Amino acid sequence: MKKHIVIIGYVWVEPNSSAAGSRMLQLIEIFLKNKYSVTFACPAQKTERSIDLNELGVKEEGITLNSSSFDNFIKEESPSIVMFDRFMMEEQFGWRVTENCAKSLKILDTEDLHCLRKVRHQAFKKQREFELSELLSSDLAKREIASILRCDVSLIISEYEIKLLKEVFKIDEKLYIHLPFLLNKLEPNHVDHWLSYNNRVDFVFIGNYLHAPNVNAVVELKKRIWPLIRKELQNVQLHIYGAYPPDHILQMNNAKEGFIVKGAVDNALAVIEKAKVMLAPLMFGAGIKGKLTDAMLVGTPSVTTEIGAEGMRGHLPWNGFIENDSADFAIKSVKLYTDNQLWKEKQGNAIEIINSIYDKEKLEIRFSEEIENRLLHLDAYRNNNFIGSLLNFETIRATKYMSKWIEEKNK
Repeated sequence: MKKHIVIIGYVWVEPNSSAAGSRMLQLIEIFLKNKYSVTFACPAQKTERSIDLNELGVKEEGITLNSSSFDNFIKEESPSIVMFDRFMMEEQFGWRVTENCAKSLKILDTEDLHCLRKVRHQAFKKQREFELSELLSSDLAKREIASILRCDVSLIISEYEIKLLKEVFKIDEKLYIHLPFLLNKLEPNHVDHWLSYNNRVDFVFIGNYLHAPNVNAVVELKKRIWPLIRKELQNVQLHIYGAYPPDHILQMNNAKEGFIVKGAVDNALAVIEKAKVMLAPLMFGAGIKGKLTDAMLVGTPSVTTEIGAEGMRGHLPWNGFIENDSADFAIKSVKLYTDNQLWKEKQGNAIEIINSIYDKEKLEIRFSEEIENRLLHLDAYRNNNFIGSLLNFETIRATKYMSKWIEEKNK
């Protein structure tokens, strides 16, 4: 069997800008390790932060939305696997893959459930509690779940989102795989090189500001949480990092208040490991949070919310504190920062979380075996997914003619 995968990306890969970029790079590395030839195709424009995938042995291709040129491209590639990076790419290109490469295994990498993030955001803006039942009436949820059903298998990053698919949306378990971040185990020789409590200083936050939950988290820190912390720790600073900060975030920089906005950084781990505590007051969102696993990897305890820690730790104790109320969040942040023994205890919790849930070696083997099994028994899996075949049939007809209309209009 030809081992070739085409990945259709929503954006070009930026592992230093976002957790999604790091996640995509992890997936690419799995397929390269399994001797697949890899083509990464994307309709977006590259940015200065996009990495050159050619250096990894990956072919890069620009593709066009609503253009039959993609049909020729995908037929020439003739991949055994097509992976869509986010459901919007499956909506745009999935029907073309089905028409031109019917035997290709279609994988959807969700990154996170966009509908969960969106509906939570709407509830937050309206200052009301989020209810799971709202997902069932969400148009975005209908689109995203339809995309999951049309694909042969979807990669779900959060154990909480696995639960939603099973219990709320009643999706057959054969249609998705739990695949969180793939991280190297924390071995004793690695932990021994963590900076000690006495060799660290200040608080840190990091996030990509194209992601609304991160923007809101910085606003929450500036307006409500940091003034309470600063009142108790008058000589301590909070360092705010992250790519693509908007002007109103940059304007929050205030040295007198110890609120330091520093923008993008090439090596997130290098700045997180110098801080004593990571702060992540995420009030809405979905998926699992790269900033928090990064903090675990370098031994930096964190204070976050229930949504921040959601789907990330199983039943294990957090490597810090989980608080939703701003005042309690500040109190626990000060306590964690000032109590050496407590700090060391919470730091140690990261080892079990990383080694139990994110063990790269075990996850890679399980995922690789699962994909190979699905390639061998593709017809059987598809025969057991009648709703998916029905949606593919109807979607091809609807999306095909809309796309052809747009293509003609563009001419």
